[in-house]
Amino acid sequence: MTERDEREELQAQAVDDDLDEVEGFSGLWYTFPPIRNALIAGTLLVTGWLVSQFNVPVYVPNSIFGLAILIGAYYWAQEGWKEFIEEREVGIEALMAFATLGAVILEQWFEAAFLVFLYAGAESIEEYTFAQTRTAIRALLDLVPETAALLTDTGEVRIPAKELKIDNVFLVRPGERIPTDGEIVEGASSIDEAAVTGESVSVEKAVGDKVFAGTINTTGVLKVRATTSFASNSLQKIIQTVEEAQGVKSSAQRWIDRFGRRYSPSVLVVALLLVVIPFLIKANFTTWAVRAVVLLVAAAPCALVISTPVAISAAIGRSGQEGVLIKGGIHLENLAKVRVVAFDKTGTLTRGKPVVTNVLSTTNETASLMRSAASIEHLSEHPLAKAIVEKAQAEGVTITEVQNFQSLTGAGAKADIEGQTIYVGSPGLFRQMGVTLERLKPEIERLQAEGKTVVLAGTKDRIQGLFAIRDEPRKEAKRAIQQLHKMQVKVAMLTGDNARTAKAIAAELGIDEVRADLKPDDKVKAIQELEQQYGPVAMTGDGINDAPALATATVGLAMGTAGTDAAIEAADIALMGDDPSRVAYALKLAKASQQISFQNIVFSILVLAVLIPGALLGLLGITAAVFAHEASELLAIANGLRITRKRLA
Repeated sequence: MTERDEREELQAQAVDDDLDEVEGFSGLWYTFPPIRNALIAGTLLVTGWLVSQFNVPVYVPNSIFGLAILIGAYYWAQEGWKEFIEEREVGIEALMAFATLGAVILEQWFEAAFLVFLYAGAESIEEYTFAQTRTAIRALLDLVPETAALLTDTGEVRIPAKELKIDNVFLVRPGERIPTDGEIVEGASSIDEAAVTGESVSVEKAVGDKVFAGTINTTGVLKVRATTSFASNSLQKIIQTVEEAQGVKSSAQRWIDRFGRRYSPSVLVVALLLVVIPFLIKANFTTWAVRAVVLLVAAAPCALVISTPVAISAAIGRSGQEGVLIKGGIHLENLAKVRVVAFDKTGTLTRGKPVVTNVLSTTNETASLMRSAASIEHLSEHPLAKAIVEKAQAEGVTITEVQNFQSLTGAGAKADIEGQTIYVGSPGLFRQMGVTLERLKPEIERLQAEGKTVVLAGTKDRIQGLFAIRDEPRKEAKRAIQQLHKMQVKVAMLTGDNARTAKAIAAELGIDEVRADLKPDDKVKAIQELEQQYGPVAMTGDGINDAPALATATVGLAMGTAGTDAAIEAADIALMGDDPSRVAYALKLAKASQQISFQNIVFSILVLAVLIPGALLGLLGITAAVFAHEASELLAIANGLRITRKRLA
C-alpha cells in the first residue's frame, strides 16, 4: 500500500468516525440522551406530585423529586460545574444549578425538580436542534451510492464506494449516482448536479468533463476516472465547510458572549446579596431567599444567548444543502449589509466560452466561407478560432487540409487552400493589407456595438465574409440582476475586457455601472471606490483570477467552485454551481437570518425586562419564573428555525 493510499484510508476512517458520533442525531428524537433524561425527570416529577397527594411521609415524594433532579441535571449540571470550577466562569448552567440548590435548601423539592425538568427539556431541545442541523447537512452523504462498478483488467467488480482510489476507473449507468468526483474518459450523458451545485437544470457532459459525487447520470453510460477519494469528494467538502462555518461566530454572537461573561456573575452576586443582607438586618430570610432563587432563574439570559446562533446555524446549514457554502456567521452577517454586488464578466456573468452568433457571406456561399475559415482555425488554439470550428462542425461542414499555415500574432492566421492564400483575422489585419472594407463597415460597426468580436475571412483581393463572435451571457444572469435590483442592491461589472463589449453586455443585462479594461490591481481600486461611494460591496468572481478583489470586498463570493479546492479557500462564500442567481439567494438568506436574529434579541431583552423586576418585587414564584424562562427560550429556538422553511424565491 502506497503512502497516498494509507493517507486516504485514514481520511475515510475519520469520516466514518465522525458519522458514528452523530448517528444518534438522525434517529427518533426521544432517543437523544439529553431529551431522554429530561423525559425521565418529567415522569418522576409527575410521579412525585401524585404520590404527595396521598397520606405518605414527606420524604417519599421528596426522594422521587430528588431522583428527578439528579437525572434531569446530569448533562447540564456537569457543564456548569466544569465552567464554574475549572474555567472559573459563571454561565447559565451555574445560575440554574445554584437556583436548584437554593430551592432544595429551602425544602421546595417540587419547585427544584420542576426547574430541572423544564431547563433540561429546553436545553436538550436546543442541543438536538443544533445536532439536527449538522445531521441535515451530513445527510448529503446518503446521496453517494454504497457501491461502485470498478473497471479492472479482468472486468467489472462491485466494491464499496469508499474504497475508490484516485485514478480508478468506474462505470456509471443511466439512473445511477456517481460515487466520487472524477473525469469522464468515455461516453456522454446529461448529469443532474442539484445535490452539489443547487442548480435544477441537468448539464450535458462528455469526455474530459468533470463529474461530482452524489450527482445523477440520467442518460448515457459513462466511464469515469476518479480524481478524488471518497473521503475528499465534493460532498465531503460541502459538509466540512458548513460544519466549520457553524462554529465561526458573528459580531453579534461575540458581543452577546462578552455581555454574558459579565452579566451572569452580576446576577449571582445580586442573588447572594438578596440572601446575605436580609440575614444581617434580620429581615424575613425565607422571603428574600426565595426571591434570590427566582432571580437566578428569571435573569438567566438563555433566550438571549440562543437568539443569534440558532438562526445563523440553520441558515448556514440550509444554504450548504443548496450549494451555497457560507464560511461563517460573520460572513452571513456582512452579506446582509451589502449595498453593491460587483461581478466579474467572463465566466461569471457570461459562459466563458465564445460562440459564433452571426455568419455573413459576401458571395452567398456560406458553406464555402465556413469551410475555408474552419480549415485554417482548427490549427489554432485561440478561443475565437475554436468558436468558428465548433460552428462549422455544428453545421456539418467538412474541414479540409491546408498548407503553409501561419499564425499572425494578435491579428489572425493564414494558410493555402486549393492554391489560394486565405486570411482569417480582425478587420485591422485586412486594412493593413490594403483591403477596402467600406461595404462591410456599417455591418462591422453594428456587430461591434452589440459587444461582438468581428472576424473576417478572405484573400488580399476580396472579403469572402465575416463571423461575429461573442461570449454570451448566462441565461440566469439577467434574472439574477433583476432580483438584486428588487432588493435595492446596485450591480456593477468589473472586467478586463474592452469597454465597448462590456457596455453592450451590461446594457443587455441591466447592470448599473461598468468598469472595463481593468487589471487585477484596478479591480481592487474599483472595489474600494464602490465601497466609499455606496457602502459594503460583495465581489463575485471565479475565486482564483479575482482573488485580490475577492479579498478586498466586504464579502467575496467565488462562483462555480465545485471540485475546486483553491476557489473554495479563496472566498468568504463559495457558490458550487455557475448560476449567478445564487448570489441573490445568498443575500436574501443573509437578510432573513439577520431579521430573525434581531427579532430574537429584542424579544429576549423584553422578557428579561419583565422577569427581573417581577423576581425582585416578589411577583413571581419559582414555578412561574421557570415556566416563563424556558418558554421564552423555546420560542427563540422556534423563531430561529423559521429560516429553514422561509421562502426565498
